[in-house]
Amino acid sequence: MEDAALMCQVREGRLEGLAVLFERHAGPLFGFFLRLTAHRGHSEDLVQEVFLRILKYRQSFRAEAPFAAWMYQIARNTHLNHLRSLKPEKDLDEQLDRVPDPGEDAHECLERMHREALLQRAMGRLSLRKRELLLLSRQPELGYRELGEMLGCSVTSVKVQVHRALKELRQAYLDVQGGAP
Repeated sequence: MEDAALMCQVREGRLEGLAVLFERHAGPLFGFFLRLTAHRGHSEDLVQEVFLRILKYRQSFRAEAPFAAWMYQIARNTHLNHLRSLKPEKDLDEQLDRVPDPGEDAHECLERMHREALLQRAMGRLSLRKRELLLLSRQPELGYRELGEMLGCSVTSVKVQVHRALKELRQAYLDVQGGAP
């Protein structure tokens, strides 16, 4: 069953569909939050909070709108509320905890981890809006049309913003790669 149909069932009070939606979307949503917060514990909490809000605000879901766009809008708002509640310091100790690929040798693993750390540092140099935009644009369920609806702008504007954010990320990556502070 499609996401929108499941959400319509949830909206009507048949809550078992929420479990299916959670199974489908918790992983990608966790990855989105992990890249935004760089903190595994916060990311897990945020995923739970999003699904609590989906349940709480289920009556606001419109069947003609894509479920993923609606969910990621809730995710953005949840993340902003989370940022307001945080202390000024940011815990970056829990970077992407990955199990090494058994086919990857130690040198390749170290190189990959180094590139990921550089990318994380470069992402940290972007504004929150640009980080969100880049991460949302990489979600397979979201197209530029849905992003435009979420952000209140045209598809062309979304494409331009993503292009500019990628260009800024590239420069930030080159800066951190070169050892710039």
